[in-house]
Amino acid sequence: MDNITTDICIVGAGPVGLFAVFEAGLLKMRCHVVDALPAVGGQLSEIYPKKPIYDIPGFPEVLAGDLVKNLEQQIAPFHPTFTLGERVEDLEKQEDGSFIVRTVEGTEIACKVVVIAGGLGSFEPRKPAIERLEKYEKKGVEYMVRDPEVFRDKRVVLAGGGDSALDWTIYLAGLCKELTLVHRGTSFRGAPESAAKVVSMAEEGQIKLILKSNVSEVQGEEALEAVTVMVDNKEPYRIDTDYFIPLFGLVPKLGPIENWGLELDKNAIVVNTEDYSTNIPGVYAIGDINTYPGKLKLILCGFHESALMAQSAYNIIYPDKKFVLKYTTVNGIQELQ
Repeated sequence: MDNITTDICIVGAGPVGLFAVFEAGLLKMRCHVVDALPAVGGQLSEIYPKKPIYDIPGFPEVLAGDLVKNLEQQIAPFHPTFTLGERVEDLEKQEDGSFIVRTVEGTEIACKVVVIAGGLGSFEPRKPAIERLEKYEKKGVEYMVRDPEVFRDKRVVLAGGGDSALDWTIYLAGLCKELTLVHRGTSFRGAPESAAKVVSMAEEGQIKLILKSNVSEVQGEEALEAVTVMVDNKEPYRIDTDYFIPLFGLVPKLGPIENWGLELDKNAIVVNTEDYSTNIPGVYAIGDINTYPGKLKLILCGFHESALMAQSAYNIIYPDKKFVLKYTTVNGIQELQ
């Protein structure tokens, strides 16, 4: 059992949690970061490290994994500490207003402020109702793309109509021997630009696009060999394939956080947009795990929330000091450490 003392305990080592370390570090607040995953980066590292991201200011395009590496480099001067591969289980408020955060492995983090940056919380892929689908998991059936190189020169069938399905169709088209996108509708839920590009690629013969359809069956001996596609409730037909990747999103679950006495709205934590504080003084929630009127689940919004959170947390960590906003362009990182 480890016993750690810090100023701020950040629950979640995704991009927003990492940037919160930077914002806290500028104000000379120490951070300890806890995450159930064995490495930092959250979904960016676990689900799509090779996926390009286009809405980070200053980066016309950056791979998700590279963004994580940049964030690690950015926070390195502030020497954060980490507990990885351990899920946070319990939050106990002390008489003096501080907290003890405990993990399932028995690690205890004593802190004055808790910042929940858990993204979607605990999550698992939403699986289609296809008989025997589980039989082929890791044997041709995947629910996310971790390494695109796995699919080089392979026959791949993707299913879905959201951003993830569209983005991976565009990205994998140049890698796969054959690529088919199956979508149950005639329009897409993802970005219009991505949808238009996928349609154009289909018209040019780069991919095969099957609309008003769904995969109804999977076949194979030891590993996946083919899928059956039902088109507009007509006669089904077989597509020989090496991989089937249904991309129907993730099912978020708050896990133990649900029992901490926080005000919740469905699977999200309600916050005050003045500083992204929760109904428990000293506990903040930033990133995709929070909710408020007008909430946008974007990384850049989580970055903004991190900055306002840190300014508010400063008053808890240093109640007798006057807060002075510091600009890195004036002082530089080394001087602000």
